[in-house]
Amino acid sequence: MAGLYYNQPMLGALVTSLHTTPARVGLVPTATQLGYAAGIVLFAPLGDRLDRRRVILVKAALLTVALLVASCASNIAWLTGASLGVGVFATMAQDLVPAAATVAEPAARGKTVGTVMTGLLLGILLSRVVSGAMTAYLPWRAVYFGAAATMVLFVALAVRVLPPFPPSVSASYLSLLASMGGLVRDFPSLRRAALTQGMLSVAFSGFWSTLALGLAAPPLRLSSLVAGSFGIAGAAGALAAPVAGAFADRRGPKAVIVFGTALTVAAFAAMSIFPGSILCLVAGTILFDLGVQSCLIAHQTVVYAEDPSARSRLNAVLVSSMFLGMSTGALAASRIFSFAGFGGVCAFCAAASGVALFLGACRPRSVVARCR
Repeated sequence: MAGLYYNQPMLGALVTSLHTTPARVGLVPTATQLGYAAGIVLFAPLGDRLDRRRVILVKAALLTVALLVASCASNIAWLTGASLGVGVFATMAQDLVPAAATVAEPAARGKTVGTVMTGLLLGILLSRVVSGAMTAYLPWRAVYFGAAATMVLFVALAVRVLPPFPPSVSASYLSLLASMGGLVRDFPSLRRAALTQGMLSVAFSGFWSTLALGLAAPPLRLSSLVAGSFGIAGAAGALAAPVAGAFADRRGPKAVIVFGTALTVAAFAAMSIFPGSILCLVAGTILFDLGVQSCLIAHQTVVYAEDPSARSRLNAVLVSSMFLGMSTGALAASRIFSFAGFGGVCAFCAAASGVALFLGACRPRSVVARCR
């Protein structure tokens, strides 16, 4: 999933290199998130119907190609199209999460999923550090080329170590794709989890997709290296994912969801008041990442308990809602930044996470009871 976020710290460099505007460069992260949402929906049935090992390897190979195309982009339209492909094929990471839930004991499912997610989330957040540091000293194209080289190594390793995962269903691809609508209809907990995590994702992406622009603007005037280093602060929150999963196993997910959404609202509210304070931005990044990732683990615990034979499709509904939220957040935040600055973006993020808090706090007790 790191490939989804390499572009965020280097948006300022892209504006200069490709002779475009902050509003147009916002299409790059938007296309990446939309591609990921589309890939999650379209490929979800394959995880239940085919060997997940084979699905992961094919996606990884195609992701390598998309990254190489992005490294050669000569204009913003080309890069936006390549970013859409990066998003579609980066969905291979989500095939690992249902696999972990499948092999885990039910009583430890939240902790197991949390451990796997920690690795994914650290890759996401630390990718910003790598991208920001490379862009400070090398052309931005080197980031995509390096990412493609990393994927080649991943494919070689995955061929050797990934075990086979027998299919859980034998229905046709189209019937499985159509069944996702039935899952949304039949499971209220899935609908609420998707809406709540989707609103958190609006805030999450709104912040990260404009952070580099906000830091580069007056009065801070900081480089892409500083923007990328904020990934370290975010990684501190991601490390709490296994703890959140274990707590959800013991006490149920509602407490984790309410705590996480409330923490996210408070963090963004503080940053909207003090957008020029580096100390406030660092602390807020740690806190809102902790809140968002804790909620994600709790929501995965909720939806995976509904139907073990449909975990890939349940995961697809949840994650596609997240990335639709992320694409919306990236697009809206790039527009808001143009007239209200980074403080306005943080206020927008606080409002979006406030909606998530309302949805999470109103979660019916019957839903929580089924997940304990």
